[in-house]
Amino acid sequence: MYSILCYTLGMSDRSELLRQVMRETHTSQSLLSRLSGVHQPSISQFLSGRVELSDEQLDRLLSCMGRRLQVVRSVVEPDLTRSELRSWRLHRQIASQLNRSTLPIWRPTMKKNLIDLRGRVTGQPHECNLDCNLDRWLQLIKEEDLGGIKRVLTGPRGPGNIDRRLQSVPDVHAGAAYAAQRWLSSCR
Repeated sequence: MYSILCYTLGMSDRSELLRQVMRETHTSQSLLSRLSGVHQPSISQFLSGRVELSDEQLDRLLSCMGRRLQVVRSVVEPDLTRSELRSWRLHRQIASQLNRSTLPIWRPTMKKNLIDLRGRVTGQPHECNLDCNLDRWLQLIKEEDLGGIKRVLTGPRGPGNIDRRLQSVPDVHAGAAYAAQRWLSSCR
């Protein structure tokens, strides 16, 4: 009889789920190897986290112990500050107006605003984070990667940021929002 094992943990917790079920079912690595056909050293690497275990691999191993994997996906609203939410809305508006025909028109302004932003930020930690992100932005613009630009503007790492670390630096984030507002108003 199969029971369903449901998890909402992060991807790195697959090895912990495997370990837990092995403990509950009193299944050793060698027995699981014989039941599944997966070599025992591979099972050991899965359990130690040296080799990442996919959902399919985990489900296959769990089925050998009378369990199944059920992955539950749910929508989570990010906890954004008022400023971050305002910034995200602005970036979303920019992304909605950006297309194959507007990108070549907006490109020079985007590049200029990014270079202006680089000139306004000072301090070693800020410059380090900013340089990496601005270089990535400039690369996306140079390659005319419309999808990449839109993902960065509205993506899961934070509103308008390639690297969430920018949000922990208020003057950099404010500068990015300021540059985005200037960009939007100058590109109309």
